[in-house]
Amino acid sequence: MMKKYQHIYQQIETDILTENYKDGDFLPTEHDLSQKYKVSRDTIRKALKLLENTGLITKTQGRGSQITKNERILFPVAELTSYQELVATFSMNSKTNVIAIDKVIIDESLAKITGFRLHQIVWRVTRQRVVDGIASVLDIDYLDKELIPKMTREIAEHSIYAYLESDLGLPIDFALKEITIDHISDKDKILLDLGSENHVVSVKSKVYLSNNQQFQFTESRHKLEKFKFIDMARRHPK
Repeated sequence: MMKKYQHIYQQIETDILTENYKDGDFLPTEHDLSQKYKVSRDTIRKALKLLENTGLITKTQGRGSQITKNERILFPVAELTSYQELVATFSMNSKTNVIAIDKVIIDESLAKITGFRLHQIVWRVTRQRVVDGIASVLDIDYLDKELIPKMTREIAEHSIYAYLESDLGLPIDFALKEITIDHISDKDKILLDLGSENHVVSVKSKVYLSNNQQFQFTESRHKLEKFKFIDMARRHPK
């Protein structure tokens, strides 16, 4: 069960993301917030600490909690969110370039990486995400062709998940994710604006339907300076 300070954190986070509080604004004082939410100041401090940890506010001695303009996009690791949903949530200035769509037969090396069975036929979709004019994300998706018989450039440019759920009626349920810091590859050098950077954040995901059938493996390779990966961890009592 979510605790009071987590509820308050989510409410203030929503107010910040919807610009009820704007960049540079100060939040009400701890006293005023405790009165507003009818909780102790200690509970408010815990909520403010979460907001500070996720880069949404900066606490300054004698001045209070100020909304911080965060140049990094908060990427919710624990949620199964499509890129286009992220764009809509954060009003990102983003463009998707479809680099390639091809069919691949899974060999032994791909079977180990992707989780698909040997000799399975999949779509491989390579997309470049340009954010604020900077090539910031390289997405490489492998999708079960048996479940998804058609894949077009138009589908890939918009939202594959919207197509799968709305047009094909596939119930997307959960993903297993692995996040690593990787050395840049030759493909990264070509398709990402890396400057002097030597590493990227790699997010690998095996994605499943509600019947536990895997339909996708994806690797998203992100510029280190552009995204901030966040999660909320909860301690379960013994």
